[in-house]
Amino acid sequence: MAVSANPNEEQVADAMSSFHERLQEAGLKSTKQRDIIVETFFRLDKHISAEELLDEVRQEQPKIGYATVYRTLKLLVEQNFALPKNFGDGQTRYDPIHDQDPNHDHLICVDCRRIIEFNDEILAARMTEVAQDLGFSLRRKKIELYAECTKKVCEFRQ
Repeated sequence: MAVSANPNEEQVADAMSSFHERLQEAGLKSTKQRDIIVETFFRLDKHISAEELLDEVRQEQPKIGYATVYRTLKLLVEQNFALPKNFGDGQTRYDPIHDQDPNHDHLICVDCRRIIEFNDEILAARMTEVAQDLGFSLRRKKIELYAECTKKVCEFRQ
């Protein structure tokens, strides 16, 4: 079972390069604010809400506003660099998907809302087998496991 790891500088630079190419192809311009937002998004490489991304971005550029972050996230989704996700808490989080399998699965803490991405080949093979046994050909899957943290890392455990 593979769990995702944070990207290194080279991976972030590659994602930024791909993003700039895609903008150019779409006839859009890159701005300093947009680049800061996108680079932060790729560097953090986690499911993040617009508000959380804004907090991170403002550490580097305090004058960036919520609307700019939101529009940039929307652009990332439109250009297939992010997937909007809702894990049942009423808040949209954006999942960076540059050079990553967009069909990865999620383990979500019901207390602290921490999200872990994983790919499990055995589980994927079993789901394909179940679909075939029932007369289907599996096209895509979505697994979200909701659980309680068992480590003291969870800030909401009592």
